[in-house]
Amino acid sequence: MNSAAVIRAFLGALVGAVLCAGCQTTDPYTGEPKTSNATKGAGIGVATGAVIGAISGDNARDRRTRAVIGAGIGGIAGGAVGSYMDRQEAELRRELEDTGVSVTRRGNELILNLPSNIGFSTGSADLNARAFPVLDSVAKVLVKYNKTIVEVVGHTDNVGRAESNQSLSRRRANTVAQYLIARGIVRERAIIVGVGEERPMADNSTAEGRALNRRVELSLLPVPEGR
Repeated sequence: MNSAAVIRAFLGALVGAVLCAGCQTTDPYTGEPKTSNATKGAGIGVATGAVIGAISGDNARDRRTRAVIGAGIGGIAGGAVGSYMDRQEAELRRELEDTGVSVTRRGNELILNLPSNIGFSTGSADLNARAFPVLDSVAKVLVKYNKTIVEVVGHTDNVGRAESNQSLSRRRANTVAQYLIARGIVRERAIIVGVGEERPMADNSTAEGRALNRRVELSLLPVPEGR
């Protein structure tokens, strides 16, 4: 029996025992909207359901989507996904105006970029005090729009050893995720990822570029009904 089958069998026994579970970005400094050519797309539930959802599916996002549904949160009807994300995007833009956090739309995915100057000090996974009101605003919207998964991705510059940067990036992502969970985000919604220095958004040869690369991104993806 392979490992997946073993896990399924174990969880089946556990359940039995329990029951017997267009891309648009706002410039963070000028406040001006910028539009690209991308096309714009149209309380914790039963614990065992969430666990089973988390191990099924083809990738981390799909597994987390199933976990959200397994936790009893439910999904969005197909035709309503676009408008649901539209409303969430509008509220995030209002809440995050003039904070330095950019809001980017790619289809029905929303990406929030938390830059280093309001996130973390160099080499640290402890949040700066400047990040607290910003993440409070993010959490306020995410609690209201709970039919999304929240992928928290930590990034670093290329200073230091790659292995250390990988660990630091994941710890930073975990710090942000745990802060949001403490503010009411259901744990099943969160994916925590650290990619270290692998995905720079700017040139690491300059101090300005390295500062831009030290960031945490939050990707918000809708949970469709019937997954």
